[in-house]
Amino acid sequence: MIETLPLFHRIAGQPVVVLGAGEAAEAKRRLVQRAGGIVVDDLQEGIDKGARLAFIAHEDETAAEGDTVRARCAGLLVNATDRPALCDFTVPSILDRSPVLVAIGTGGASAGLAKQLRLRLEVLLPQSLGALAKALGAARAAVRGRFPDAGDRRRALDAALGSGGPLDPLDEASAGRIDDWLSAADHERVGAVEIVLHSDDPEDLTLRQARLMGSADLIAYEAEVPRAVLDRARADAARVMVAPGESPRPGEGLTILLRMARMAD
Repeated sequence: MIETLPLFHRIAGQPVVVLGAGEAAEAKRRLVQRAGGIVVDDLQEGIDKGARLAFIAHEDETAAEGDTVRARCAGLLVNATDRPALCDFTVPSILDRSPVLVAIGTGGASAGLAKQLRLRLEVLLPQSLGALAKALGAARAAVRGRFPDAGDRRRALDAALGSGGPLDPLDEASAGRIDDWLSAADHERVGAVEIVLHSDDPEDLTLRQARLMGSADLIAYEAEVPRAVLDRARADAARVMVAPGESPRPGEGLTILLRMARMAD
């Protein structure tokens, strides 16, 4: 189970309360401004203007707790710097390849850990990633025209964007290949694939198994399949439990059947 729900919140042109002095408060003001928000330094003014978020960066514990209570009573979601117990939300470390954003959070446990993970990913993700996202957005209508069925469209994009695919996000030249890919793309054959698990650890899934689970339209699973493995499947895929040895009824799209390996008698 994840402890917090990650969301991307649009604040451009919206008032956001930021309280406090010092570097921590200034960092939050810069963050709000970077996202196009309007910084409001007074809580009551922010409430009157309809603010929905508040960053509270007081060094004094009593002041931080007091303003947190006031903000919450007014219906604002609160981030209190260095005080995870007071936070309704935390601020992730952000890797910016606009419009692609990668947000890394630790639930307030360690901002340093989140930062170091971001720095590692900065080396891996090319600057061209934003251009690829923009090109895919511009080609949305063409992709829908080429693949009218949502399942076909998703599987085609999964294959193209996968490792070594023509639109591999880690390949700096991918953004310029979309037209060629659309011209050459074929429908991927779909059906049912059975995956026999020899471990209850999701980290032991092969790359192929993880890719198939991420593309499935239906996940059929036996009761012994652990929740941790099911959590690696595509979130909006339909799910059905089947009896041991049973197969699901055939349907449209890609069906993945998950079974646990059984010891020989």
